[in-house]
Amino acid sequence: MDDVSAILLAVLLGGVAAGLLRLPPLLGFLAAGFVLHPLGVQAPPELGTVADLGVTILLFGVGLKIDLRSLVRKEVWLTSSLHALISTAVTAGLLSLLAVLGVGLAVDGGPRAWLLIGFALSFSSTVFVVKVLEERGATQTLTGRLAIGVLVVQDLLAVVFLAVAEGTVPSPWAVLLVLLVPAAPLLRRLLGRLGHDELLPLYGIVLALVPGYALFSALDVKGDLGALLLGMLLAGHPRSAELAKSLFSIKDLLLVGFFVSIGLAGLPTGGELLIAAALLLLLPVQAFAFVVLFYLARLRRRTAVFTATVLTNFSEFGLIVVVALPEDLLDPGWAAPLAAAVAASFVLPSLVGDRPDRLVDVLRRWLPDRPDDRLHPDDRPLDLGDAQAVVLGMGRVGSAAHRRLTEEYGLPTIGIEADADRVAALRAEGVHLIEGDATDPRLWGELELHRVELVLLAMPAHDNNLATLTRLRAHGFTGTVAAVTQFDDDLAEVLAEGADLGLQLYEGAGAELADRAVRRRPAG
Repeated sequence: MDDVSAILLAVLLGGVAAGLLRLPPLLGFLAAGFVLHPLGVQAPPELGTVADLGVTILLFGVGLKIDLRSLVRKEVWLTSSLHALISTAVTAGLLSLLAVLGVGLAVDGGPRAWLLIGFALSFSSTVFVVKVLEERGATQTLTGRLAIGVLVVQDLLAVVFLAVAEGTVPSPWAVLLVLLVPAAPLLRRLLGRLGHDELLPLYGIVLALVPGYALFSALDVKGDLGALLLGMLLAGHPRSAELAKSLFSIKDLLLVGFFVSIGLAGLPTGGELLIAAALLLLLPVQAFAFVVLFYLARLRRRTAVFTATVLTNFSEFGLIVVVALPEDLLDPGWAAPLAAAVAASFVLPSLVGDRPDRLVDVLRRWLPDRPDDRLHPDDRPLDLGDAQAVVLGMGRVGSAAHRRLTEEYGLPTIGIEADADRVAALRAEGVHLIEGDATDPRLWGELELHRVELVLLAMPAHDNNLATLTRLRAHGFTGTVAAVTQFDDDLAEVLAEGADLGLQLYEGAGAELADRAVRRRPAG
């Protein structure tokens, strides 16, 4: 069997095995690489290209969801900056201790190398974080918006760092990149004129790779940043979400190459493994630093903890630093222990499961609850008022259900939606809803549900609907719970877990279409 066939078969088996263990498939892809390396399988050159394409399209998709206003908020830029300083100092201190103990590369490094490694490891992995948020359906929640904002600030810091460290500066022609801003209306207009066929994802790929990656790279600016910025120029367009969705499967498939390539780099030697293991001790420190900084930004303890756990991992940027910097600044031998530490940092958070909620309670003593009026405005408790029906998830399905309950059945109904932009748009249409994260356990402890008779679960992620159903029943809700699902097996699971009734999405669409057709048929 040739190397390419072996890689394809191994990543498929690894992904399936991870799914059976209820772990993210990306962990199976990593494991496949680690298994294949000692068997002599080599990564073909094309694998690096596939991985780069996946990362570029991923960042373009992230840009499509970014509200520029979020980047100038103190809880984003100040938290990112302070965390980078704290993490760099702590890592440098750890490496100096390892040097005193006589551990390998740390001895040969010196303060400059320790600080460089510390800065490189202060970053979170954009690829891993966005994948986790997408799998949880949480990219537009408060936690998701904070995490993505931090990642963008970190990317900007990376551009400056590499420019200074490599002794290179962007081309003088790079100033012309500002012309992309006045060109944005043209790009947005063209997006609005495209159909729903293959031209839509092709348009996104071309923008990400040509005026994004290729143009920025030609002008000595980080190409990935170019793809991110091109996406941001289209953010807020009515079809930006559809464009992002059309790229979803393409991006996921290409990112398989990214994760398996990390595994194919192989395992380090004994001494290098010792350094990698020591570096993993930094993860709890980084997590706690994020928690404290978010808490000081007036976010609730739960929001601070969940955002911190999402961001607690090492970035592939650490590997880029080793490759990019000259040998007189940093020994290339750091690549192996850093690769092992990065890979392990993806695995450990995935094994945490529901422990973030337990950590929220553990930290209560040191980070006490605040009065509501002292909390961040976006993170205050919700009030259902006199609502008798609650719709969780106000996408197309949820909005249609809200409208039917209100207009045809006369039920006082309120929607709960995590996407701030969608909340604003629906409020402008006069829809009664509030912004909130239905997956927050504290939410159900605070809400007064004694008036509520019906809860409809219409969130896009099945796991979120399932977890919310469990919490509703655990808090004693005895009213009717209805759920909509995309797949038949999901419908069976949600009914088995206690939903009173459920509807498979396409079954409901067919029934509604028949109802409308009958109502519109000619009289007689």
